[in-house]
Amino acid sequence: MIVIADGKTTEAAQRSDDHETDDHENLWLKLDELPAATGWQMKPEGACLGELCVPLPESKRAEWTVDTEDGAWLNYSEFADMIGQKQAHDGDVWSLSSVPEVRRSGLESAIAPDFEVAERNGDTLRLSDLRGRKVVLFTWSSW
Repeated sequence: MIVIADGKTTEAAQRSDDHETDDHENLWLKLDELPAATGWQMKPEGACLGELCVPLPESKRAEWTVDTEDGAWLNYSEFADMIGQKQAHDGDVWSLSSVPEVRRSGLESAIAPDFEVAERNGDTLRLSDLRGRKVVLFTWSSW
C-alpha cells in the first residue's frame, strides 16, 4: 500500500488478515511504520507528532489497535477522523491532508514552512535561505 503525507510517498504493509475483517475502508498502519508514513509515533502519552501528543480514548483503544502475527497495528483512519485530518484513497493508495492543529499553529505564527525547489541551474533553493528578506511566492498547478 502507498501512503502520501506531508509531501512524501511511503510504501507500507497491509494487514494480512484484512480479508478476514473485510475492512477495506480504513487505513491500518503497523506501529513501526507509523512514523515513516505519517510522522506520528506511539508513546505512553498517546500518538505524538513532534511536541503535539494526542491521547487515544480509552473507550476506543481496543477497537483502534490490534496485535496480529504481523505485529501491532493502528486504525489510522479512525484516529485521523478524531483529530480532523482528512483522508482519501483509491484502492491501495492513501492521501492524507496536513494535521489541522499543525496547520493552525503555522497560520497563527505567520511563518511559512520551510521547503526547497530546484532552480533552473540545478541548485537547490530553500525558503529558509531567504530568511530576513521579503519573499513573494507564485504558484501554479496543471490540475
